[in-house]
Amino acid sequence: MIVSTKGRYALRVMIDLAEQAAAENTIGRTPLKEIAERQNISQKYIEAIMTLLSKNGFVDAAHGKGGGYKLNKKPEEYRVGDILRLTEGTLSPVACLEHGAPDCPRKDICRTLPLWTKLDDLVENYLDSVTIADLMK
Repeated sequence: MIVSTKGRYALRVMIDLAEQAAAENTIGRTPLKEIAERQNISQKYIEAIMTLLSKNGFVDAAHGKGGGYKLNKKPEEYRVGDILRLTEGTLSPVACLEHGAPDCPRKDICRTLPLWTKLDDLVENYLDSVTIADLMK
């Protein structure tokens, strides 16, 4: 599994929003331009990520004067695994373990399936145990 730029940037953006809310002790919105500047990510690329995060309920977006983004939940309620599954589609190390994949015809005789299953479980469990709040520390 290789985490794409989109996944890495989504985590950075979520941490940025959480840190801004904590620093300002407010529930105000953070303008996209400010996030892009702090994270050194193009505004156009961040827009695509924010649209994905917004459509899936991770952030709240408001356009126009005073607009921007804010987290919908507390940082400790966002699991890294959920964010990466959203941006990456899958965290599975092999295609046969992806959610909704058809059963492999070699499933019963595959000598490597136990290896991939354990790796998949380890990755999923670890990423689901880490929150945005953890990454803020």
